[in-house]
Amino acid sequence: MLRRLAALASASLVAVVVVAGCADTDPWVHAAPADGWPAPYADAANSSYTDTAGARDLEPAWTRSVKGELGAGVALGAFGYLAANAQTEAGCSLMVWENDNNARQRWCTRLAQGGGFGGPLFDGFDNLYVGQPGAMLSFPPTQWIRWRQQVIGMPLTPRLLGNGELLVVTHLGQVLVFDAHRGTVVGNPIDLVDGVDPTDPQRGLDDCAPARSRCPVAAPPAFSPASGIIVLSLWQPGASAATLVGLRYRQGQNPLLTREWTSDAVAAGVLAAPTLSADGATVYVNGRDRKLWALNADDGEVKWSVPLNHLAQTPPTVSPDGTLLAGGGPDAVLTGIEDLGDKAEIRWRRGDVENLTSAGQAGAEVAYTVVSDEGADGLALLVFDPRDGETINSYPLRGATGFPVGVAVGADGRVVAATSDGQVYGFDAR
Repeated sequence: MLRRLAALASASLVAVVVVAGCADTDPWVHAAPADGWPAPYADAANSSYTDTAGARDLEPAWTRSVKGELGAGVALGAFGYLAANAQTEAGCSLMVWENDNNARQRWCTRLAQGGGFGGPLFDGFDNLYVGQPGAMLSFPPTQWIRWRQQVIGMPLTPRLLGNGELLVVTHLGQVLVFDAHRGTVVGNPIDLVDGVDPTDPQRGLDDCAPARSRCPVAAPPAFSPASGIIVLSLWQPGASAATLVGLRYRQGQNPLLTREWTSDAVAAGVLAAPTLSADGATVYVNGRDRKLWALNADDGEVKWSVPLNHLAQTPPTVSPDGTLLAGGGPDAVLTGIEDLGDKAEIRWRRGDVENLTSAGQAGAEVAYTVVSDEGADGLALLVFDPRDGETINSYPLRGATGFPVGVAVGADGRVVAATSDGQVYGFDAR
C-alpha cells in the first residue's frame, strides 16, 4: 500500500512538472516590431524616435539606387536587413538589402505598382509586411510569400498591435486586423467610407502622395500600445478638408475595434500622419493652417496649437519626455518644441536650416534629418542636438536628387537616408 501511495505521489509530481513544462509559452513567437526602425517613422506611434543612443560621428558606407522612385522611407530589421518599397518601370520593386554588408541585395520581387506611399514593416523575426493595391502580403526572410489577402484599396504602412495581430488601414478607409502569422482576419473590420467600389482598389491613388481629396486616408495611422488608441486622418467624399478619427483596439474583446471619436477641430484640415505620445494620451498632427496641434487621444478634444510659420508636410518627431521636433518640407525651419500639457512653447528655431523631412531622434542627445545643402550636392544629412538644435555634424548626400523621404536609425547605430528619386545612403557609426 505504501509503495502504491509512493508511486502515485511520484506520478503526481511528474504530472505537475509536465503540466508546468507545457504551460502556454506562445507569447515569445507572437509577431512584434523589430528592434530599431521597423517601419517608416520608426514605430506604430509614428514617433520617429528610438532609444538607441545615436552616434555623433558617422562614416559614409554605401550608396545604392532602387532604379525607380520611393514614396516612403525604408525599414530596418532586427538583424541588419533593410527593406524598400519602390516604384519601378520593370523588374523588382520590393527590395531587401543587407544594411550591414554594403547594401548587398538579399532578395527582391515585384509588387503591383501604384502604392509606393505605403511603407514596409519588419517584425522581430525579420518577416516583412507590405501592401500593394488590392492586397496585403507578408514575406518570410526569403522572397517566398507567407500569405496574401485581398483588401479594399491600398494598405498604408501596417502596424503590429500586440498578441501577434496586425493592423491594416487602406487608402479607401477599410480597417482590418489580421493574425500576423496566418494572414486571417481577426475580429470586426470597419469601413470608414461609404459607397466604396471593392473592385477598384486603385481609385484615387494619384491623390495620396499629395494628400488630396480623392484619397480618403493618405497617411499611415498611429497606434499606441499603452492606450490602445488608433488615430488616422480621413478625408470623406465631399468634405472640405481631412479630419481626424480615433479608434480603440481592445485586445481579445468583441468588438475588437470600436470607433471612438471624429474631430474637425483643425478646420483647415490635417496634413501628414498623426503622431502619438509615448503614453498614448496625446495626438500631435500638422494643420494646413501652418500650426502644430495637440489633441486628447481619448476624445479628440484640443489641448493646444502652436504656429510654426511654415507648412510641415511630414509628421513631428516625439520623444518620451515631450520634446517635439517639427516636421519638414520646403521652406520648413528646424524647430524644437516642448509640450507643457495645456500649452506648448517653442524652445529653439534654426532659421539657417531648411528642414526637409521628419527628424529621426536616437536617444536624448542626437537626432538626424535631411536639409538643403548650399553646396553642389543639394542635400545633406544633418546630425544635431535635439535639446537646442545645435549642429553636431553634416554629411553631403552625393549626387542626391528629388526630395528626402525620411531617415532611419538601426539598433546598431547605422543611419540610412533616402530620396524620392530612389537613392539610398547608408552611414556607419564611428
